[in-house]
Amino acid sequence: MKSSLPVVECFHSLQGEGKHAGRSAYFIRLASCKVGCPWCDTKESWNSKLHPQQSLKDLSIGTAKAQKEGAAFVVITGGEPLHHNLDELCKEIRKYTLNQERKSIPIHLETSGVDKLSGRPDWITLSPKRHSPPRLDNLLCCQELKIVIQNSDDLDFAKKMANLIKNNGTTKPQLFLQAGWNNDEGKALAIKYVKNNPDWTLSMQTHKWLDVL
Repeated sequence: MKSSLPVVECFHSLQGEGKHAGRSAYFIRLASCKVGCPWCDTKESWNSKLHPQQSLKDLSIGTAKAQKEGAAFVVITGGEPLHHNLDELCKEIRKYTLNQERKSIPIHLETSGVDKLSGRPDWITLSPKRHSPPRLDNLLCCQELKIVIQNSDDLDFAKKMANLIKNNGTTKPQLFLQAGWNNDEGKALAIKYVKNNPDWTLSMQTHKWLDVL
């Protein structure tokens, strides 16, 4: 198992999207992504060779510090974090963030779901992409399904993902549509669909509206 991972950045801020929007969170953004979304706002994370390796211990100590400062959970994001095996990172985070009640900080994972799940996260935000669909096992175990809508094809894809869960899953994740940033077509499609389909909720990138890192 690796004792370090390529890291783009770590920071304590607010979760900007989805179910936990507005809550204090510590973010670990890992480098490497082969999914290659054209609209990605973190393209600098794609090439892992451009970013330094950080030890799992240092990442966990940073998480523990943020926990003491008020972070309610840690978010492992990317890039595509599941390009890496997260078992040891999550194990270290849980070791360093145990509180007096012997509970560790909740670990949230944001992933497109293209790779095998690792790390036993407490909350999985699955954001699958039409051009690179997720593994079915990841789709069926997520707590939150969040799909970015750029055009009508993305909306059709969102319906397909929800139907796969409905027909194959034993649990039902919370469903979110999120309009692509500065995309009027995606915004109109997402708002109209959510208005007429109460199982879905509109997710907004509140951190961008508020200019919060």
